[in-house]
Amino acid sequence: MTADAKLPAQSTGASATMEDLWDRFSEVVLSMSMADGLTQALESVVTGAKSIIEPVDHAAVSLVHRHRRVNTLAATDDIARRGDQMQYDAGDGPCLQAIRDHEAVTSRDLLVEGRWPQWSQRAAEELGVRSMLCLQLFVSHDTIGALNLYSDRPDAFTVDDRTTGLALAAHVAMALMSEQSAGPRSSSASGAAIIAQAQGLLMQRYELMPSGAYLVLAKAAQREDTTLQLVAQTLVDTALDRRGELRTPAEVRGQAADAQEPGA
Repeated sequence: MTADAKLPAQSTGASATMEDLWDRFSEVVLSMSMADGLTQALESVVTGAKSIIEPVDHAAVSLVHRHRRVNTLAATDDIARRGDQMQYDAGDGPCLQAIRDHEAVTSRDLLVEGRWPQWSQRAAEELGVRSMLCLQLFVSHDTIGALNLYSDRPDAFTVDDRTTGLALAAHVAMALMSEQSAGPRSSSASGAAIIAQAQGLLMQRYELMPSGAYLVLAKAAQREDTTLQLVAQTLVDTALDRRGELRTPAEVRGQAADAQEPGA
C-alpha cells in the first residue's frame, strides 16, 4: 500500500550507473555494520542517503516507541530535525502517515500539498523544503519508524529513488530490530545469519543484487505484518530440500499445495 503521487520514471541522476549506485549503497551498509552503536549507525544512514539518492538534501530517522512517543534518532542537519518536530507538533505529516499506514509516502510539492496543509505550507515557507519521500520502518509490533527524505526541489523523487530508498529502509529496520532484540547478542547474530542466507537464496535463484534481495524480504515482512527474521526463516525452510539444496519454484509450489490437501 502506498500513498504516492505518480512519480517520474527516469532519475535526475541518470548519469550514475547502477553499478556505481550499488557500490555507494554497499559503502553505506558497511559503515552501518562497523558503527559503534545504534546512534552512529543511523548517522551513517542519513548521511549516506544523500550520497545514494541524488535529490536528498536532508534526511532523518523517526521512531515511535511503545507509549506512542515519537522522536528523531538521527538527522543530517537542523532542517531535517525541525521538519520532523513540526510534524510531531502538528500531529500530522508524511512521516507520521508512513508510520501509521505502513507505506511509502511521497509528496511532489509541499507548497501545494493538501493532505497535511498545516505542516506542508509551513515546511515549504520556513524550511525551504519542497518535496518528500518517507519510508516506513517496521521494527516490531510495538515499534515502528520512518526514514524521512527531504528535497529542496519540487517533484524531485523518482520511482528509482523510491526503490533505492526502500532498500535502504530495510537495512535501517534491521539495525533497529537487532538493537531492540530482547534476546542475547548471539540471538541477534543468529537472526542476521538467517537473513543473510535467505538473501543469498534470492540472489542465486533470481539473479538479484544484494540490496534487491534484501528489499524483497523487507517488503514481504511489511505485507505479512511480521518480522524480517521470520520471513527469512520461512524462505530458508521452504526453499531448501533435505540435502540443503535449493528447490525449484515448482517444487516449492508443489510442497505448498500438498500441505493444503485434506489430511496432509
